[in-house]
Amino acid sequence: MKIRILAIGRNDEILQTVIRLINSNEQWEGIGVMQDSDAIQLFDKSAFDLVLLCNGISKNAEDILCRYFRDKNPSIKIIQHYGGGSGLLSNEIIGALNDNAL
Repeated sequence: MKIRILAIGRNDEILQTVIRLINSNEQWEGIGVMQDSDAIQLFDKSAFDLVLLCNGISKNAEDILCRYFRDKNPSIKIIQHYGGGSGLLSNEIIGALNDNAL
């Protein structure tokens, strides 16, 4: 069973790259959205193991999203990704899955 990752970002090109990198790992399945409302809707309809907050999300929006996701699933892992290449992204995800998340 694949680890499901919901990525939220504000830059479509960067978000698509992040999703491509996530999906290049055969153990992971990534879905990306740019709108908070789309993220909430997907989160309500599907089970995710991890939420990835990409660059460009305001602190206020980040706080609202984190609170919403944790209210719905207190054990959800949430990490921030600000860029830095595929190696960093993989390490962030692996770290979060090993309980180093926010």
